[in-house]
Amino acid sequence: MTGPMIYAGSVGHVRHTTPRTKFAYRLWMLAIDLDDLDSFAAGSRVFRHNRLGLIGISDRDHGARDGTPLRPWVETALAENDLAVFGARIRLMTIPRILGYAFNPISFYFCADADGRLGAVLHQVKNTFGDQIGYLIPVAPGTGPIRQRVAKAMHVSPLFDMQGQYDFTFTRPGPKFRMSLRYGAESKRMNATMALDATPATDRALLAQIARMPLVAIKVITAIHWEAVKTMLRGAKFHREPARTHQPIIRGDAV
Repeated sequence: MTGPMIYAGSVGHVRHTTPRTKFAYRLWMLAIDLDDLDSFAAGSRVFRHNRLGLIGISDRDHGARDGTPLRPWVETALAENDLAVFGARIRLMTIPRILGYAFNPISFYFCADADGRLGAVLHQVKNTFGDQIGYLIPVAPGTGPIRQRVAKAMHVSPLFDMQGQYDFTFTRPGPKFRMSLRYGAESKRMNATMALDATPATDRALLAQIARMPLVAIKVITAIHWEAVKTMLRGAKFHREPARTHQPIIRGDAV
């Protein structure tokens, strides 16, 4: 789909190891081509790029997180992994800043060639300790569901160790976006799902999302911590964060 879009719906988490837990919450994300960030901000009364506003995207929250532009960061990652052809169009899907605050457990950069063929997805994953990693994974040719796999390389939750891998299955963003993330080691450990529906990101639609889900980023990080506390009280083992030795970008595989 072209033009900035709002993707709104629900996220679910199921823990399959003891103690078994399950929870869900609502959220919304903004999908926008990196080349359109400034023009969208110029034509909007509520959205800002690299400026304080009601809703916005700041380059300091993403990529190198030093305020440098996002496109060169993604292009470099693509080039270093022989995927440069898919840097013609880069579309970011993320939870935007609300009143200057942002937290994203995961954001997506959908990378396509000049003909619009999706060839790679860069999954930008953050934990609540301030760390970030990018999992850059090619997309197999075709029009069906995208399936990808990558070894876990960053500590995310203190309730799991560093063993295992992630298996992604998701649709190409269109009127709907559906994603399933399976995390496992010797056996299945956790599943996360997204079920989001798209609407054009007009000012009115953005304000409507603020009214329905105010301070969505704060809601997400609060839910993560609250569920972690409840799970630990039920007996989950606590794993301390290891030394940060991972590379900024890790390549995975199309499945």
